Formats: sequence, C-alpha cells, structure tokens
Amino acid sequence: MKIINQKCEWMQKPKLALEMIELSGRTCYKSEDKITSDSSQTFVKNILKRGHESVIEHVSASVKFITNRGVTHELVRHRLCAFSQESTRYVDYQKEMEFIEPIWGDGGKTYNVWKSSIIQAEDNYNKLRSLGWRPEQAREVLPNSLKTEIVVTANLREWRHIFKLRTSKAAHPQIRYLMKDCLKMFQLEIPVLFNDI
Repeated sequence: MKIINQKCEWMQKPKLALEMIELSGRTCYKSEDKITSDSSQTFVKNILKRGHESVIEHVSASVKFITNRGVTHELVRHRLCAFSQESTRYVDYQKEMEFIEPIWGDGGKTYNVWKSSIIQAEDNYNKLRSLGWRPEQAREVLPNSLKTEIVVTANLREWRHIFKLRTSKAAHPQIRYLMKDCLKMFQLEIPVLFNDI
C-alpha cells in the first residue's frame, strides 16, 4: 500500500489560444483586418468584459488528474467535457494499491482511523481476489480514497466554469485544493482568460 498526494499535469496545452479566439470572434464582426501581431490579448479582454464567452469555446485543453475516486465523481458531472478514467473493473490492484491522502489529514487519531480503514480495504480486496473474485467484483470493497487517474478535455469556457465552481469556498476541500493547483497552470499559460478567477 502506498499513500500519495493528488496532482494534475498537462496532457495537451491550449495552442495559439488567444489568436484562435480573436480570429473566431472577429469573424462575428467581420473585422479580421484589425488583427495585428499583438491585438489578441486586448481583443480577448474585451470579449470577456462583454460576456461574449462563446468564442473561447473554440480552444480546448486536456489535463490529467491523479486524485481519489470521490473527486472524479464530482469532475464527471461536468458533462461538456470528455473523460477517460482508470477502470477499477479492469485494473487489478493486487500488486500495489495507492490511496490519496486527505488534504485535511492531521496525522492524529482521525488520520489513524482513515489509514486503518484503507489497510482493511486493501486486505479485503486481496482476500476476495485470492478466493477467485475478478477485479470487477472485488472492487466493491474499495473506498473513495483509492487513487485513480482521469484525463479531462474541455473547451476553455468550460474550464472557466469548472474553476469558478470547484475553487469556491462551497466546493469540497479535496477537489478545491486540486483545482486551485490546476487553475494556476491555466493562469500561467493564458493569464488573460483565467486571472479573474
């Protein structure tokens, strides 16, 4: 058994995002002749100010998350995304099971209760496998803390929507922590589109 921290990483960064958004947006106004080598950032700022966010849907990005099953249950509710997730049905966890450490882990009594429950889950899974249950059957004893990997692809408008919901104070602490890290990646890549979140 291994306890790890959740993380996210780029699978596909948005390419020429601002230029594509400007070109798409200027089509609406037939003002392509106003495109210059440095006009896209100002154009995108103005688009966001006016709430004309449909043009930012022309650019998408893909992120791989390593997190727990509970967080992925929240992520897949964003129906405008494409998802590819590690399958507990086909992956056999007998070799080494990984669990995501709760971000509120205090190292004290509550942490020890959580840790003993994941140890028990791993033991029960392995017992069921040794008794002949297939991975898709033995997974019934696995907790939300089980590590999983999920690739999420969405257009930039949907990423904005996800970040607004999942980084708010009302969001579950585990997903909020992860999405704040992800938002930082987007802010570094395309600040004009994500610095207002």
